[in-house]
Amino acid sequence: MALRAAGSVFGVFLLSVAGVLGQYGWDVTFTRTRICALKGLSVDVSCTYRYPSGHEIIETEWYKWWNVTVGYTYNIMEQQAFAGRVEYLGNNHNDCTLKITDLRENDTAEYCFGFKTNIHGWIYQRDVFISVTDLKVTTYVTKGSWVILNCSTTCTLSDNPNPDYIWYKNGKPQHEYVSQNYSVLSSDEDSYSCAVKGYEDHRSPAVCAVGQNCWRVIYAKRSICALKGSSVDISCTYTYPHGHIPKDTFWFTQGKSTKEPTDLKKDPNYLDRLEYHGNEDSDCTLRIKDLKDSDSAEYKFRLVTAEGKYVSSPGVYLTVTYVRLEINPMSVSEREMAKLTCTANCRLGDNTAFIWYKNTQAIPNSHNYSNSLHLCQVSSEDAGNYSCAVEGHENLHSPEVTLTVRYKPKNISVSIGPSGEIVEGSSVILTCHSDANPPVQKYTWYKRNLNTSKESGQIYRIINIRSEDSGEYYCEAQNEMGAKNFTVRLIIVSGEKTSINIAVGITVVVLVLILLFSFLWFRKRAPKSTDTRDTAEDGQGGSSHLYDNISGMAMTPPAVQRVDTDEDGQGGSNEDVRIYANVHLSHSRNHEEPLYSTVQLPNPEKQDKVQYAVLKLNRLGVAPHPAAHAAEDPSATYSTVNKPRT
Repeated sequence: MALRAAGSVFGVFLLSVAGVLGQYGWDVTFTRTRICALKGLSVDVSCTYRYPSGHEIIETEWYKWWNVTVGYTYNIMEQQAFAGRVEYLGNNHNDCTLKITDLRENDTAEYCFGFKTNIHGWIYQRDVFISVTDLKVTTYVTKGSWVILNCSTTCTLSDNPNPDYIWYKNGKPQHEYVSQNYSVLSSDEDSYSCAVKGYEDHRSPAVCAVGQNCWRVIYAKRSICALKGSSVDISCTYTYPHGHIPKDTFWFTQGKSTKEPTDLKKDPNYLDRLEYHGNEDSDCTLRIKDLKDSDSAEYKFRLVTAEGKYVSSPGVYLTVTYVRLEINPMSVSEREMAKLTCTANCRLGDNTAFIWYKNTQAIPNSHNYSNSLHLCQVSSEDAGNYSCAVEGHENLHSPEVTLTVRYKPKNISVSIGPSGEIVEGSSVILTCHSDANPPVQKYTWYKRNLNTSKESGQIYRIINIRSEDSGEYYCEAQNEMGAKNFTVRLIIVSGEKTSINIAVGITVVVLVLILLFSFLWFRKRAPKSTDTRDTAEDGQGGSSHLYDNISGMAMTPPAVQRVDTDEDGQGGSNEDVRIYANVHLSHSRNHEEPLYSTVQLPNPEKQDKVQYAVLKLNRLGVAPHPAAHAAEDPSATYSTVNKPRT
């Protein structure tokens, strides 16, 4: 995700009006090139533009010229200084009108409009200047007992070059006077202000007719925008005539009621949320904590002395708001751009910094003083829930807004079931998996080198698979954004080969187990001393029986020596053939009971032939006496072996 935080300074190369504009169908025209408007009001900068046929408008922007050093900035609609105050009323055809609200004195500047077409680069026209003025009351003392008050601006108002004025005495309108000048006695202890008729809410600051001590309250700001749940300071200072002593000072809200104002400290809605930081001399600052929606109102300060009462009007307008996030557009395709804008119902402070979040986590390198954030070249990873907050109030997040990113299938895979080798005659299930938005609308299966599809659907079943089914298969996943495929190779194994592999595998496992157990057996017995001898020969020792059942298969244990007879019966009777085995017990001491071993040879047809196996139990390391085989030995162990008929 590429981020672009609006507000960086850049230089704009202005094409010569004589070289481009005015020729070949290029033109930008302003209805007024010089505009003067009152501070706090709004202004519409009317503008039209044209371009040669065959061109299409890709983008339009307005810029502000700051000074020679800084130059122009990016689109003012993305500047924090203009956040919530500018609106583009034009279109992508011929209208380029711009509206600026809540004008400030630092909005005074030269402005430039630019547009870009699908064929030509940016075209700019710098030819409109906006001046923002405030009303100011100036006093002129005459030679007599009169003082002349004059209401003036720094430029002639564009919308009303010759306005009527309204004068205010201690905040109360004096409707009989509509001229630009107002005369009062030099002994006057009152304060005066003025306004242009029709814009009474935008008055000049109050001044004393004579001196600096009169009935007057000066608010640092006439309007305040604050976040719900935060705190706000309403700063103000006040003066009063000489000889007056303040008896009471308090704040109240201006409602529709005509009753006597009530001190906010007595209002239960503000319980434990008010702090008065003023004094009885000149400071009247009020702090309101944990702001609520119901706190939005006009606040006024009242001063009461023994000689009179004074209320400054208008007061301070407080608007309690919360931040909300707008995403435009809310659904984009990969590699397109999305714009995030953090807005409020009113304009926050000039130095407000914003923090951006995705899925509740702060986005790295996104902290900036612009209320806009651009996501350039959006990818599927950018999809998620976004929110914003104001620095210093990170706990007051905006509600989350979801950005949806459309993309063609990706991360395709195919699973094969069942797992393992694919045996001829069995069945195979191929399942295609894919990540896509919108979801995959169609799955199609193909076999390589075939022109036609094999199957449609996410699952492809091959029943009674044959060797000719071997080869490469690929799944194609498709949605409205595009298609992508994944290839898998099937290798069919014949059933005969599989049986051989299984037999070989079992044989290998058995051999490994035999070797392992033999190794463990000898390792366990080897360290024992030869002094620990078995006493089974003497018929003494433990009383437990030890049984060993041996099923003879394809192999004869190495410890067994077999004497085979000839095919014609020479060398002994079949019934007399014996198999002898000497078993040496390395550490079994006391085996009083005889050890029995039944040996079953494979595939016996008839069991009428008897063979005997003599197991001689000797102490470890002591060779048996040769004469022991001649006589009946009580320590001998006999095993009956059924030999199959040949």
